[in-house]
Amino acid sequence: MKALLTFLPLFRQRSGALLLALTLSLITLVAGVFLLGTSGWFITATALTTAGLGFNLFVPSAMVRGLSFVRILARYGERLVGHNATLKLLSDLRGWLFARLFPRFPLPDRSLRHGDLVSRLTADVDALDTAFLVAIGPLVSAIVVGGAMTAILTWLLPAAALPYGLALAAAALGVPATMVLVTRQAGRDSVAAQAELRMGVLDGVHGHGDLVLLGALGTAAQAFSETSSEARRLRLRLGAVTSLGNLAVQALAALALVGTLWAGLSGLDAGMVDGPVMAGLLLAVLGSFEITGLIVRSTSKATQAMAAAERLVALAEQPMPVDEPGHPLPIPVQGTIALDRISFAYPGLPAVLHDLSLTVAPGERIAITGPSGSGKSTLLRLLLRLADPQAGSITIGGTALPQLGSTTIHAHMALLSQDSPVFIDTIRNNLLIGRAEASDADLWAALAQAQLDEHVRALPKGLDTILGESGRTLSAGQARRLCLARALLSNAPVLLLDEPTNALDRDTEEAFFKVLATATQGRTVIMVTHAAIPEGTVDRVLTMENGVLG
Repeated sequence: MKALLTFLPLFRQRSGALLLALTLSLITLVAGVFLLGTSGWFITATALTTAGLGFNLFVPSAMVRGLSFVRILARYGERLVGHNATLKLLSDLRGWLFARLFPRFPLPDRSLRHGDLVSRLTADVDALDTAFLVAIGPLVSAIVVGGAMTAILTWLLPAAALPYGLALAAAALGVPATMVLVTRQAGRDSVAAQAELRMGVLDGVHGHGDLVLLGALGTAAQAFSETSSEARRLRLRLGAVTSLGNLAVQALAALALVGTLWAGLSGLDAGMVDGPVMAGLLLAVLGSFEITGLIVRSTSKATQAMAAAERLVALAEQPMPVDEPGHPLPIPVQGTIALDRISFAYPGLPAVLHDLSLTVAPGERIAITGPSGSGKSTLLRLLLRLADPQAGSITIGGTALPQLGSTTIHAHMALLSQDSPVFIDTIRNNLLIGRAEASDADLWAALAQAQLDEHVRALPKGLDTILGESGRTLSAGQARRLCLARALLSNAPVLLLDEPTNALDRDTEEAFFKVLATATQGRTVIMVTHAAIPEGTVDRVLTMENGVLG
């Protein structure tokens, strides 16, 4: 429950719509209770009235029809408003989560598998939609309607008020609270098992080739089957508790009904109440228990929602990879980048960089080559301050990186990595990631620098052309130049390129380097690559091996 309270500010943002949904839910329930009560009174009064006496059929029949329409319309409005507010709330939750995750990437917790992260970003967020629709709203409705019904019974049939009030309180509060206590751990385990299943699917899909080559496909399938069986067992357990909860609620409703009937018969003999009123009260009591069944059915979902909230809060509270300065200094725009005897090792692993020193002047373009695992990409991570070296210092214009804000550093340095994505969106929106306020003239200028403008102009919709998944409607070289245009659009004075020609054939690779040589004039460029670099692409070529520059 504490984890759910973390999201209370987000609920407050949608409080108006949620309160309207709650009001409509109350109207639906009250209309249903009065509809049953009025119908019971009307039918009983009609049956008891002799044929020779006049009886006003029109008012009660109009009330029945009117209450039916009110119930239908209120139910429709409650679903419309409630689900709309919940979908917006889920959008707010995803925005909240991403806002906290972005400063924490790359996540320091290396035990968090890729599939687990995907599961938390999707299924766990979706699980929170039950927090209002199937938990808070029905509970409040039950308390309000139960209190009103108890007051009516106190007025018309005092002997029935206490047993009814106790039975409804037990059904709306006692049974769900007991179910939460009983299923709390099972809810956590069920959410974890479902996440494990998703991770198993992703691992199996991405690692299918390796599993086949290593002869481990059967082992992986067996592990998935065991996880699936455990998830099924937990679901059955939650379902069994829900069934028992429904049984308990029905028993309590029966007790309330019997108590009201007993008090009604006594009141009828004493002349305190007439038959039609007693019949109406009995049906109204029965109708007021309708909401308690929904509460019980939702309890297992609520326990899973609490478990999902705990997982999301744990993800959002991952430690920052670096400590931000309390009073960040301005970054020197044309400052020299200097690495002075830095050393770095990932937790629990041997050192990647050893006593490395490097100076890059403003506007200088250098390339660093070397075998995989030599520390080239790690060097770029340190420049972006995604991690801090264990020894040595990195400065820009004499100012140490820890004295600069991460946002400032990332605005100063644009990264073009080997897996920079092309999104399923328009060319315009793919470029605007580099600078959201860029004009069309800026976009065309960046495309011209990347030598992609002629191709885009030839497209029927130009900048508004929608690209396929991962840029599949572009050639490999065009997709890479589009990512370069996005980096150039950022106006960052420093460009960091991590294997920018990865997976390109040699002809396309040479063409890209030719574009790079002209597009990056006047900017500082630090590129790490395996590729053979054509003459004139950069000013210096350095070699890194075992974490040492040569």
